[in-house]
Amino acid sequence: MKKVEHVVGILFVAALFLTSGNAQAGVPLTNLEGVGGIAFNPVAYPANPGSSLGDPNSDFGRLFGKPQVGAWYVNLGEVSTNWTSIGVAETFAKRLEVSYAHETISVKGLTDDIAKDDVGAKLLLIEENTGSNNWIPAVAAGIVGKHTSNVPFVNTDSSGYDVYLVATKLITSLPKPVMVSGGVVSTDSQTTGVFGYNNDRDITWFGNVDVLPVKDVAVGVEYKQGAEFDNFKNADYWDAHVAWFVNKNLTLVGAYVNAGNENSTSKVGLGEGVVLSVQYAF
Repeated sequence: MKKVEHVVGILFVAALFLTSGNAQAGVPLTNLEGVGGIAFNPVAYPANPGSSLGDPNSDFGRLFGKPQVGAWYVNLGEVSTNWTSIGVAETFAKRLEVSYAHETISVKGLTDDIAKDDVGAKLLLIEENTGSNNWIPAVAAGIVGKHTSNVPFVNTDSSGYDVYLVATKLITSLPKPVMVSGGVVSTDSQTTGVFGYNNDRDITWFGNVDVLPVKDVAVGVEYKQGAEFDNFKNADYWDAHVAWFVNKNLTLVGAYVNAGNENSTSKVGLGEGVVLSVQYAF
């Protein structure tokens, strides 16, 4: 894991010293499943909410936002797995986000790649600081429908869905801005759906904390509790990441991820690895 730590360290130092001073692209990112969030988890903010395809004062401009795209690469060396994802999200009327992502998972020893498609919808229920109350977080509810091809487990469903509720708050009263986000999800996914979908469901929680130590840079951690079913138990996931908001459109992300102990006999884990992402908001 020294190579992983070196890569993430280099990315972190580069982000700190290469900050541009331009307007921030900011969060949410388009995550691995296409949803506006970080890497694994959604946040309550809709994707690219301040954008407009036309005059922002017109009915058309208020209704249609500009799309946001994200490309991800995950290398899980301990299980010889390469994971890529390309997703797109767009927000309508600054409240309804719709998203799509296509994931490809290449596992050493499997003849065919695993392919996963995700279609999501997220509705902003409560805007942040509603009524000039600075303590009120943004709150959103969403659903992600998933379909997986070439599921490596027999007698396992190839389609499933997640339903979630999430609250997100940017705290600006501290010495440095801090974004805190957390929520709950009802899921039937086995390893986010890569290993198919269970006949049972479980409710788990997730959370994120990100700090902006310098302008245009966010450093944070992310946690996703693993769902447990009678015949399949997911490991917990977490990552430590740094995002560099290069300008108002482009964001670069580097992270170290821990997807559980790959040698565990009680939970299905995928080991440790490196995560890289390029994000672009039109």
